Amino acid sequence: MRRASSSFIFHTSAFILALITAGALSDVAAGQSHAVTHRAKKGSLCGNPQVACKTSVTFQPNDLPFRVPRNAVIVDTELFYAVILKSVRVTDDSCNVFVPENERLQAQALFPDHKVFSSRCADPENLFYTNVSEKHRIMAVYAGTTPAEAKRVLDAVKATGKFPGANLRRMRTGFNGT
Repeated sequence: MRRASSSFIFHTSAFILALITAGALSDVAAGQSHAVTHRAKKGSLCGNPQVACKTSVTFQPNDLPFRVPRNAVIVDTELFYAVILKSVRVTDDSCNVFVPENERLQAQALFPDHKVFSSRCADPENLFYTNVSEKHRIMAVYAGTTPAEAKRVLDAVKATGKFPGANLRRMRTGFNGT
């Protein structure tokens, strides 16, 4: 009886060891790691131009600023809504075509608590804006991160009567400093 019992224990132990080894090998074969990974945080937006934006970079006046961690190279923001006030068509990716700064400043005066921003060409020193055609430059007003806030801003824009084609767009901004 002892031999059967010790034989059973031996075979059970060998089976368990085989299962553990097979599991470890499958993790290695699949390239999996049990290390904790951290996703890069999205830059939080500074949508109110009357409130200082604590960030590690300097933005141009036409940019929608956001908080950038120190030593960051590639950063994009959380999703947000913008009301597109104006769009300008670009024919040959010209960096000389954009909404003039004086027009942006006039629009900014209408919405003092919401940053009015404009896109420029896709050079590394400029911000990119997602959900915008590469063949267009835009002027837009920051409309928040929720649909309800965005609708309130859109209604305020329409109430001015100055931007008849105003429309909502969900987007991100960011830069690639590589």
